[in-house]
Amino acid sequence: MHLICGLGNPGKQYKYTRHNIGFRIIDSIVSEFDFKEFKFDKSNECYKGKIRKNSCFLLKPQKYMNNSGDPIWTFTTYYKVNIENIIIIHDDLDIDFGKIKYKSDGSNGGHRGLISIDKILGTKYNRVRFGISHPGKKNLVDSYVLKKFNKNEKILLDNIINSLLKNFYLLLDNKKDLFLTNTSIEIKKIKEKYGL
Repeated sequence: MHLICGLGNPGKQYKYTRHNIGFRIIDSIVSEFDFKEFKFDKSNECYKGKIRKNSCFLLKPQKYMNNSGDPIWTFTTYYKVNIENIIIIHDDLDIDFGKIKYKSDGSNGGHRGLISIDKILGTKYNRVRFGISHPGKKNLVDSYVLKKFNKNEKILLDNIINSLLKNFYLLLDNKKDLFLTNTSIEIKKIKEKYGL
């Protein structure tokens, strides 16, 4: 069983912000693959279903970003999910908007959600890193990640998420290089189409 966990902040005011791209992608997976509600409580929203042949839990922690590790640990411990079968989807300031990267283990890059996870679960999980670009100055970061996407970003966003969903099964089949190649090619075509 795989656990795909999107990071974000609970609450309507955060729904479409850059920091909540993880939640947005989980919602898109639920819709695209017809996942069903599995367990909703004050700590997590969880869905269960399949991406092609792969059985998965989808998780949206219902604690604020910097406390993401607690509800994820509670869920994975109770349902005995192997840390190597966990994929965390999150925003990444160090990657240009529209680019997607994937890695296992390694640094959290200062991301508060990942810092919380690392403290409790360690670092052996997998990450899908969705680029949101950097505002340019460190003192602008907190307000930047809590703002909604701009006009040009919105044009690309749904198309990029669709490309990710189309190829997500490759990650579950342990074909991460093909996943990255396919999404990179498709995102380049999308940008060319819209002249961005």
